[in-house]
Amino acid sequence: MSQTKEFGKWRSFFWPVHSYELKKVLPMFLMFFFISFNYTILRDTKDTLIVTAAGSGAEAIPFLKLWGVLPMAVIVMIIYSKLSNKLSKPALFYTTLIPFIAFFALFATVLYPARDFLHPNELCDKLQAILPSGFMGLIAIIRNWTFSLFYILAELWGSVALSLLFWGFANDIMKVTEAKRFYSLLGLGANLALLVSGPAIILVSNIRSKLPAGVDAWGVSLNYLMSMVVISGICIMGIYAWINRNVLTDPRFYNPEEKVVKKAKTKMSMKDSFVFLGKSKYIGLLAILVIAYGISINIVEVTWKSQLKLQYPNPNDYSVFMGKFSICTGIITVFMMLFVGGNVIRKFGWGAGALITPVVLLVTGLLFFSFVLFKGNLTGIMSMLGTSPLALAVIIGAIQNIMSKSSKYSLFDPTKEMAYIPLDPESKVKGKAAIDVVGARLGKSGGSLLQQLLILALGSISAMTPYIAVILLVIIGAWIISAKALNKLFIEKTEEMDAEAQTAKVNISQKTETPATT
Repeated sequence: MSQTKEFGKWRSFFWPVHSYELKKVLPMFLMFFFISFNYTILRDTKDTLIVTAAGSGAEAIPFLKLWGVLPMAVIVMIIYSKLSNKLSKPALFYTTLIPFIAFFALFATVLYPARDFLHPNELCDKLQAILPSGFMGLIAIIRNWTFSLFYILAELWGSVALSLLFWGFANDIMKVTEAKRFYSLLGLGANLALLVSGPAIILVSNIRSKLPAGVDAWGVSLNYLMSMVVISGICIMGIYAWINRNVLTDPRFYNPEEKVVKKAKTKMSMKDSFVFLGKSKYIGLLAILVIAYGISINIVEVTWKSQLKLQYPNPNDYSVFMGKFSICTGIITVFMMLFVGGNVIRKFGWGAGALITPVVLLVTGLLFFSFVLFKGNLTGIMSMLGTSPLALAVIIGAIQNIMSKSSKYSLFDPTKEMAYIPLDPESKVKGKAAIDVVGARLGKSGGSLLQQLLILALGSISAMTPYIAVILLVIIGAWIISAKALNKLFIEKTEEMDAEAQTAKVNISQKTETPATT
């Protein structure tokens, strides 16, 4: 008997899902996989398009993030919030997702082949001759506007499809007790997608290398890649429809009568929505977490990639290193999700899970910045070890990024999504739209703006590194304080929600037992 209990204990540690629950968990896992598969394909494609485009380069990316992605994120949030007042949840899901899939298909088949006709090269050549060289990035966005639009929508895919649609749907159909067991496991889908999409890109690259001379090799690759994206998008919608038909009609997994709503849902204008969200301390603290992560990871990554470019100036060497980096990230994150993420949240609570990511980012980030700042003093020691300070800085930066991303995927994302569950429907829908779409983009754009200002003032990334390290310390400090405050509110709201659900069950039971009167 004791052996059976011990086996059950270890089974729940590694696989906290009952057999009958696979009907709910497996399709959600697959939906997460396909969304993340598209995210990886689009992320690699958008960077290649912009950096290698005629008259463009990496300097266009900060301009795109600040002046392209952020405004578009605001527009998407406004449209989504308005549609949420008019459409049913399934209609809202399809209406939001289909335009993305349609654009990526249109880009590969129409916009990219017609790029020479659509791009205003002559106008941009004149602007380039008149304006200072510092405007090259902005002019590149206009010159290659179809590529810029692709970049913007590819960037928004992660916020809209993953954070807004998938996690919004999961939070709506999951209980807190289920989220503690399932959310880390669902995140495995994202990392398995990372391991699958990498070889898929390599396969396309091999096909491209075998094409005869005179054929637009990148255009052929783009067709293959966007075909994968479209097929994956169709699978996402098919799985969503199947869950609505077969899971949400099963009372074991979803009982809408248990979703207690104190007040009838009100129709709020966009202005009223922002006022409503601004008055919510809970939403405000959650927004700080998301924005702090965006700024922190952005400012660390830029410094690391500047070191990486110095170490691997050849694009092929750079690409090979990033491929290995992605594989290592996927492997470590899978380990974190299986053995760390869900178990930490279940055993130590939401607060412990939410605090690990900022602490990891703080420790590894400061270690990386310290090495970058003082690497000049280590040349003799490094030469004795058969390496260089620059190579070691790249490795330490890679470790820092891997640990930050793995803790983000296995702990930060699940705890962030769990935080929405106790909210009322109005706060959940509009708060999530504002935080995940605008807040996440504001964090990254804020990091880009901060870097632009420091580079303009100090002249280089290396010169701004000490200031970035101090800023990182301040931002993560605010992140940790906000996470602790939010943990108290989360516990209170969860207890309220459990009490309301129990009351609803009692009321349903009494209605069932009371005989009808005539």
